[in-house]
Amino acid sequence: GSFMSLPFLLLLCCKSTLSYDDCCLKYSKKHSRTIQKHAVRYRMQEVDGGCNLPAVIFTLKRGKVYCVDPAERWVPKLIRSLESRAKKVFTQTI
Repeated sequence: GSFMSLPFLLLLCCKSTLSYDDCCLKYSKKHSRTIQKHAVRYRMQEVDGGCNLPAVIFTLKRGKVYCVDPAERWVPKLIRSLESRAKKVFTQTI
């Protein structure tokens, strides 16, 4: 019985270490239109510690997260758009 649970424990162990630093391991290539339409916030992933991929991580309205290559042409434009929206909301609440 206990021998069969070993692969399961190894899977749990190693899967959690991959997401421990909350790193993007690869870029999402297909969803640029969806991301541009529904992104509500973003954060930058720097190359340090366990994260070896520079990325922009966009969060959509319903909480779905996409990792994107910062070199994609549309990415800086979307970041500026999100920042200007955040400033408008901030100034309206003061």
